[in-house]
Amino acid sequence: MSRIIRIVKDEDDLIHELSILIEDKANKAIEKDELFKIGLSGGSLIKFLSIGLPKIETDWSKWRLFFCDERVVPTESSDSTYGMYKAALIGTVPLTEDQFIKIDPNLTAEEAARDYIQKLSVFFPPDSLPRFHLLLLGVGRDGHTCSLFPGHRLLDETSVWVAPVADSPKPPPSRVTLTFPVVDNAECVAFALAGAGKADVVRRILKDKEPLPAGRVNPTNGKLIWLLDDEAAQHIKDVTP
Repeated sequence: MSRIIRIVKDEDDLIHELSILIEDKANKAIEKDELFKIGLSGGSLIKFLSIGLPKIETDWSKWRLFFCDERVVPTESSDSTYGMYKAALIGTVPLTEDQFIKIDPNLTAEEAARDYIQKLSVFFPPDSLPRFHLLLLGVGRDGHTCSLFPGHRLLDETSVWVAPVADSPKPPPSRVTLTFPVVDNAECVAFALAGAGKADVVRRILKDKEPLPAGRVNPTNGKLIWLLDDEAAQHIKDVTP
């Protein structure tokens, strides 16, 4: 694994750097593979991308946008990550709803996970792990990433690409999530965190080396990038990559 810790001044600079990274990964993927396959997380990333993506130059028709995890709720719900991206991006950048590969919210978590695996298999060979060009991840204050929570049994899941969560410790309880083998198979995984509210969990992961879920992300043949602003990185300035 190649790990990079990049610290920038503030949230504006973080959005700028994140946009440069996405533009580079997208255009290289399109040139190499004809499609750019990116996995999205919710939270602050929605804001970062709604500001940053309109400024990049790319062939938007070649993008396919997946979800690192999703809550099994109606698209109209404020808890729907796809619903929030739809509101933030459709009409802002030239993406269509069909370019988002999303779960069926009318199913149970278990059914939605199986259905999502079938949707992924259209874009990835069914006999090998999906290899995303880029996964964009966030970190909760408890150290979770995707819907992989501390102490949860799914931390050890290795048999499926997408797993159901019926008992999420953070509401809503019903979710689906990519598993660690898929996350770790990506060409590039990027965490993008801004603000003092993230400083403690960043310290726990990058300096104290606590075995929190986000700290377990370890691309086996790819790059790991931690993109932080000064406030989020305030406790780890002496940590080397």
